Amino acid sequence: MAATEAAAGAARVEHLVTSGTFSLDGGTWDVDNNVWLVGDDHEVVVIDAAHDADAIAEAVGERRLVAIVCTHAHDDHIDAAPALAERTGAPILLHPADTELWKRTHPDRAPDGELADGQGLSVAGVELTVLHTPGHCHGAVSLYAPALGTVFTGDTLFQGGPGATGRTFSDFPTIIESIRGKLLTLPADTVVRTGHGDTTTIGAEAPQLEEWIARGH
Repeated sequence: MAATEAAAGAARVEHLVTSGTFSLDGGTWDVDNNVWLVGDDHEVVVIDAAHDADAIAEAVGERRLVAIVCTHAHDDHIDAAPALAERTGAPILLHPADTELWKRTHPDRAPDGELADGQGLSVAGVELTVLHTPGHCHGAVSLYAPALGTVFTGDTLFQGGPGATGRTFSDFPTIIESIRGKLLTLPADTVVRTGHGDTTTIGAEAPQLEEWIARGH
């Protein structure tokens, strides 16, 4: 069951957690993923269709699914995307720099459209701006919704710091630059909704991140 974070009828953020595995570079780990829905009573977008197409479809309900937006192409964030697209007819959107990573999970099913830095996605009168925030992987993006005071960061920024950069397709200096240039510039009270774990705010994360940047990490 999705948790609703605003009154019914208005544009709002909804949240559910799905469970499965993440596999890369020869390892597999159990993970819980945050799935975010942004919309109103009539239409919605899904951010990161993770693990359970049935649960996500239930959360969407009878609303029109405008798009399935992938913050990046690690398998735990995209494994349910094709099944959800087939059920709903919604397009899957991914930054093209993650095409190679996507093909490792879905070699026979390409995304339907591309995401680009600065691109706007509209749903229920709310604009989501795509921010290309590579580092966790090449095509990682965040989605900023100023009208809702929130940014969806996938695995780029968590409560406590940046996402992991120890695996294929990742780079620590790149993720720090993405956070410095694209996320720390947002208002301090912007709520950070992450790919895993608890929410935080830009202001709460800024001091530690700025210390890392000053040290040249």
